Amino acid sequence: MELTLLNWVLALLPVLTVLVLMVGFGWGGSRAGSAAFVVALILAFTVFGGDLQLVIVAVSKSVLLAVDVLYIVWMALFFYNVTNEAGTVALIGRSLPRLTSDRAAQSLLISWVFVSLLQGVGGFGVPVAVVAPLLVGLGYTATQSVIMASLGHGWAVTFGSLGTSFVALTAVTGLPGEVLAPDAAIVLGCACLISGALVAYVSAGWDGFIRSIPMLIIVGIAMGVTQYIIATNGMWTLGSTSGALAGAVVGVLYVLSPLNRNKAASKQKEETQSQSRNLGLAIAAYIILLVIAFSLNLIPPLEQLFDSAKVSIQFPAVSTAFGWEVPAETGRVISIFGHPGAILFYAGVISFIMYQRAGYYEESGTWVKIWQHVRKSATKSTISILALVAMASLMTHTGMTQIIARGISETFSASIFPLFAPFIGTLGAFMTGSNTNSNVVFGALQQETATLLGLSIPVLLAGQTAGASVGSVLAPAKIIVGCSTVGLSGEEGPVIRRMLWLGLIPVVFVAVFTFIRIGLGI
Repeated sequence: MELTLLNWVLALLPVLTVLVLMVGFGWGGSRAGSAAFVVALILAFTVFGGDLQLVIVAVSKSVLLAVDVLYIVWMALFFYNVTNEAGTVALIGRSLPRLTSDRAAQSLLISWVFVSLLQGVGGFGVPVAVVAPLLVGLGYTATQSVIMASLGHGWAVTFGSLGTSFVALTAVTGLPGEVLAPDAAIVLGCACLISGALVAYVSAGWDGFIRSIPMLIIVGIAMGVTQYIIATNGMWTLGSTSGALAGAVVGVLYVLSPLNRNKAASKQKEETQSQSRNLGLAIAAYIILLVIAFSLNLIPPLEQLFDSAKVSIQFPAVSTAFGWEVPAETGRVISIFGHPGAILFYAGVISFIMYQRAGYYEESGTWVKIWQHVRKSATKSTISILALVAMASLMTHTGMTQIIARGISETFSASIFPLFAPFIGTLGAFMTGSNTNSNVVFGALQQETATLLGLSIPVLLAGQTAGASVGSVLAPAKIIVGCSTVGLSGEEGPVIRRMLWLGLIPVVFVAVFTFIRIGLGI
């Protein structure tokens, strides 16, 4: 199809629909995504030459892609609720501040390290909802608490939630994780330091930030390097979880070192020792998760056994009336028993049995209660992801994505576009409240633009997902969740305004980092 201004605007219309409805009218992702899918469907039939077969193939592929992502979403929420109902999340959060009386160090342990661990295994607004009340209990204002909890985990979103956002990026681009993980892990590892620095500043001002520089460097390097090693060795689903756990170990050792030991920590030594057994049991669920995940990824016989049952569907070639063709291909292959979602389920079941036998569940109907929480939390996300993935698939199969990319490539030069690419990711996360949804909506677009401009696809896609990761903390949907847990419901506006200038700092860093890497060819 010929590239004209009208065709370009029409191709962009589904994306604009999501943006206008969510940002302009305050719609949720499920309603806005469904509306955008309908717009894409109408355009596919009336403007871009699609037929019934093409639509069926595109939507069928999108269902497989969505199931691949939602398998993790539902099971991540299941695992989180198993631990949360046992009271272990709150116990870990209460235990960390007892290690030091330094306010900046406390804030880093809670709203940088611990919140990132929660993002690693849960996500979807859970980290802010859990950590913000803990910070209020430590004496921070409600506004400070929401801001610190939000900013602290921005670096951990892409490889968090057991890699949901990263899996979505591989799904919509068709590129293997081994190709995309290194560049994404590099930029997010660097952004980790920015996230921590912002937390220290909000917590204790410039003095607190300067005092925290050694801890920021030591713990930040531990988290970033661990995430890189794990993510680039085929276990990107454990990238943020492993990085945060490494940060927790190094952070605790740092504040307990002789140079940093303080009177408050010493006075509470006996109390800390008396709770060590309970804390060990609380952490056991995360250790179980890591052991299962590492075993199924690093022990070939186990990996082959659990990956033996897969869902795979072959789809025919389709084309539009204007000659845009999509070749015959196998849709997303889903491993039933070796999937990251399955690993979360195994860990959740074992942890549930462990906590039940330890008497951590007070009610007999806890199992049912856990799944009720999962259903309540995941329903809207499920509809949103299904609708947005279907929209993106339709746009790809009818050539809309390619038309948008051509328009962008002819507007921006190859030397300038890398500076804007991460902001596109941030825009997607802001309007949908999700790094995952941003990657679904804009991943293929960024890939196509990079191809047309002759830019490095992995580096540009790293900018996309990193921009969406650090920018997702600014999403009104996430801030509303955090505010609701600290008594700020209906007062989200001032929180968002204060967060904007702080939250844009890591986005600018990602943009400049991407621009420099593309410019230097590294």
